[in-house]
Amino acid sequence: MLATMGAAIAPGIAILSYFYLKDKYEIEPLHMVVKMFIIGLLLVFPVMVVQFGFQEELQLGVFAQSYVLAGFLEEFFKWFIIYYTVYQHVEFDEPYDGIVYAVAVSLGFATLENFFYLREHGGAAAAFYRALLPVSGHGLFGVLMGYYFGKAKFSVGRTRRRLYLVISLALPVMLHGTYDFILLMQQPIWPWLMVPFMLFLWLLALNLSRVALNRSMAAAFGAHYEKEVEKI
Repeated sequence: MLATMGAAIAPGIAILSYFYLKDKYEIEPLHMVVKMFIIGLLLVFPVMVVQFGFQEELQLGVFAQSYVLAGFLEEFFKWFIIYYTVYQHVEFDEPYDGIVYAVAVSLGFATLENFFYLREHGGAAAAFYRALLPVSGHGLFGVLMGYYFGKAKFSVGRTRRRLYLVISLALPVMLHGTYDFILLMQQPIWPWLMVPFMLFLWLLALNLSRVALNRSMAAAFGAHYEKEVEKI
């Protein structure tokens, strides 16, 4: 049990630590990040109940399972919690903060989900696969969601803020649904699709986190800082 718990928790904590420690200017209060991680853990239960209800009542195809049961439901619950807990919070005071809090919620969710899976299908191979795909996938969807939360929070104009809030949900839903669709294809070709897809996600997430961090630093030190960073 302890080995399973360690294997389930370690990937999420590692990825969260990476994005948390990237914020070298004004690191977020640890208690806030832990709180959002725990909320992410607890989100697993209502999501499982809703997903089970849909699966029992409806005969859903691969597309609906991927984009509705997994993509929309899981990302919507995360989005809803972030919007109503930290989006208006005083600690959300720079663009990069959205990434930290969204990643914390997403990885909390992924960690408990990972624990349940490994308890039923344990083993080093399963733990390695789960760390590379589902856990990191949730973390990367969180980066994208948090990036656009940060854009919305610090944008001028109601229309622009609403647009970024819509994107903060729509983009993770689309990418999460695509991820699950590839897995559920049950075709020999799926690894050849998943590898470039995950590489794309990592490159996109790392680039957006860099942009958000530069904006946070520019807000603190002036627009000239962002220009200097772009020269490096």
